[in-house]
Amino acid sequence: MIEILIVTALVLWSMLVVFKKVFPNTSSSVFQKLSDACAAKGWQRLAKWLQPGVAAGCGGNCACPVSEKGSDVKPAQQAVKWK
Repeated sequence: MIEILIVTALVLWSMLVVFKKVFPNTSSSVFQKLSDACAAKGWQRLAKWLQPGVAAGCGGNCACPVSEKGSDVKPAQQAVKWK
């Protein structure tokens, strides 16, 4: 019986992670609505936990990088150093 509960929890958690990765805009709006509903009921801690995070920069939807820092570009080929 406990195994079924553990497997069910893992499957539900995996579905949640995939939902957030595949549909980021939809999941953000769903979690915002859930957060607002919990805040209206007075469940502030749950509302804060459900609130979606704010995207940094432009959110990575355009050609610009998410962070303002320049990334270090490594050369395409590197020499092998033998000891």
